Amino acid sequence: MSKPVLRGKTWYLKRRVPKRYASVEPRSVVWASLKTDSYSVAEQKSAGVWASFIQGWEALLAGRDGNATEKFRAAQQLADIRGFPFLSIDQVERAPLEDVLQRVEATRGADGAPDEVMAAALLGTAEVPKLRLSGLVDHIEQLSAYDNRYKSSEQMRLWRSPRMRAVNNLISALGRDLPVIEVRSAEARKHKRWWQTRRAKEGQSAETANKDFAYMAGMLTRFYEDLEYEDPPRPYARIAIRDRHEEPGKKREVPVDWIIEKWFAPDALAGLNNEARDILLISIETGCRQNEIYNLPASAICLEDPIPHLHIAHEDSENPEERREVKNLPSHREIPLVGVALAAAKRHPDGFPRYRNKSSYSALVNKYLRNNGLLPEGVTIGGTRHSWEGRMKRAGYEMDDRGELMGHSLKARRGREVYGDGMTLCDRLQIAQKLMLPVPEHLK
Repeated sequence: MSKPVLRGKTWYLKRRVPKRYASVEPRSVVWASLKTDSYSVAEQKSAGVWASFIQGWEALLAGRDGNATEKFRAAQQLADIRGFPFLSIDQVERAPLEDVLQRVEATRGADGAPDEVMAAALLGTAEVPKLRLSGLVDHIEQLSAYDNRYKSSEQMRLWRSPRMRAVNNLISALGRDLPVIEVRSAEARKHKRWWQTRRAKEGQSAETANKDFAYMAGMLTRFYEDLEYEDPPRPYARIAIRDRHEEPGKKREVPVDWIIEKWFAPDALAGLNNEARDILLISIETGCRQNEIYNLPASAICLEDPIPHLHIAHEDSENPEERREVKNLPSHREIPLVGVALAAAKRHPDGFPRYRNKSSYSALVNKYLRNNGLLPEGVTIGGTRHSWEGRMKRAGYEMDDRGELMGHSLKARRGREVYGDGMTLCDRLQIAQKLMLPVPEHLK
């Protein structure tokens, strides 16, 4: 790093321009006042001033040679470097004349001539990215690759599917495949009207429509974040469908008496394959989400430990088929195995390969139980998770304890930071043992 140079009573940065920037910087050497008469302060400031030069030159290179997205991002960066908010061309046209003249003057380079790249940045003529709606999900998937690094192939399919559906529905509502950057409030309102018409004809729920809007809002936010947009449009900010006649969806519990009398009856589950039956039995005594059980690798079924348990956590692997993303960080937990769950896990120490990374389990088991009169009206097997919390609640356990066992965020429940250690596996075992249902001989 060059040392500051004293000129009169003021210290200056003096550095040779790297060859990489010769095409965008006519000077071979740059001088910049560090605006101090203190050498120590000048030394501290010089690194930041030089970094700002590098940043500006890199932006000029990107604005000249980059692709549409890189040029657009560079234009925003250059406007900021020159001390102006980035404006689109229509915003510049509506700006006060004095502001426009200042922008025109600021387009001049070090040699005094107007710079084409700087002009595009300050006068709003920078080319906007031409990504169309049909390519939005692929683009967001690339941007989200690190966030999705634990997802298996099946989880990625489930990630893509609702987003593709939302985009395709918007395209249908608009009647054309617009550039993403042209999606504004008017387009979002058309999307809403399209859903309102569809609901009137087909009876779709408001929740289904609102999921579409939420996926579009999330993808647009990510799109503009990548462009480093200073004040991004939020076309879906107030877009929602509310139906005062529609009851909010809620999974009902499978009653405990029903489980004991119906599911624990001899041969009641005999028509299910062994893996499907035992996944169901494990869900009864753990409150796990179904996919938390059937996606378990052998290493997460800890039967030889002093307290047999399941270890629910992200699974990382070079092989996409062996990865597994757990729903959220609070869902990372150890769950003791007792009763029918322990017996079932012992029958499958290597997990459940028939259902791992697939989405067929729930439909198969719900259909079998319903066809054989083994499900109460309006209840699904997802109700076993709700039954587990209901059993804890009726036994008098506090909401925090229930939340930890269920894998819920205590911070979200309390609305504040959580202090102190969490429950130990021994604590969890004591609760599970107190709630444990009797184990029939044929399920041991």
